[in-house]
Amino acid sequence: MIRIRFEGARGGAVQEVVVAPGARLLEVAQNAGQPLEGTCEGQMACSTCHVIVAPDDFARLPAASEEEEDMLDLAMGAVRTSRLACQIVLTDAMDGLTVRMPAAHRDMQGR
Repeated sequence: MIRIRFEGARGGAVQEVVVAPGARLLEVAQNAGQPLEGTCEGQMACSTCHVIVAPDDFARLPAASEEEEDMLDLAMGAVRTSRLACQIVLTDAMDGLTVRMPAAHRDMQGR
């Protein structure tokens, strides 16, 4: 099992969840009630699942594809350790991963 730690924007609430390997971070976050829209449902056609990975954990993730980097250019508040949650498939090597929700995001569903 893999432990994932979600941190709210600007030092907000912390939530830890435990999931099985192979889960996609976007679905894990949404199931945990985190504010990730994921408008394109993981098709990498938006940036509404943008998260900020803790610097200490960033190197444990596979490198982002060129397409993901292009989508991150559209994300509000993107930083060096930004990733799209839809592109992170969790493995045992990611146990203890910490991700922070960005302070702002584009609301493409009008909620």
